[in-house]
Amino acid sequence: MVAQLIRQIESEQYKTEVPAFGPGDTVRVHAKVVEGTRERVQIFEGVVIRRRAGGVNENFTVRRIASHGIGVERTFLIHSQRIDKIEVTRFGQVRRAKLYYLRGLTGRAARIRERRRPAGSLHIRPHVTASVAPAPVVEATTVETNGEE
Repeated sequence: MVAQLIRQIESEQYKTEVPAFGPGDTVRVHAKVVEGTRERVQIFEGVVIRRRAGGVNENFTVRRIASHGIGVERTFLIHSQRIDKIEVTRFGQVRRAKLYYLRGLTGRAARIRERRRPAGSLHIRPHVTASVAPAPVVEATTVETNGEE
């Protein structure tokens, strides 16, 4: 009974639109930052080096190279209220689930090949149903002439 109650409360916390992304993908995370009394959106762009499942505690780590070649990693909770949105800018082709080896690489050695996807395959999570409006039907019109040109 207690487990059902916890699951019910957690299900209310889930975000409905989370893009499909994984390790190796380049993402732009729009995170809300509070400075004093003001709140603004800060964009953190980098490569996803890990993604951990865990229900409402699902998180991912993004790594980017800051100024002077210093690597900065930041971990975000996917279903957090502090995350405004997540944009996937590039899909990387990798053969590992955790890309910790990127910490030791710099420059061209740290590049990740891009995974090619067919057009229109950028999906939101499968359990979310998106309503798609049907394409408008264009009727062919015929122009009648009276034989005069």
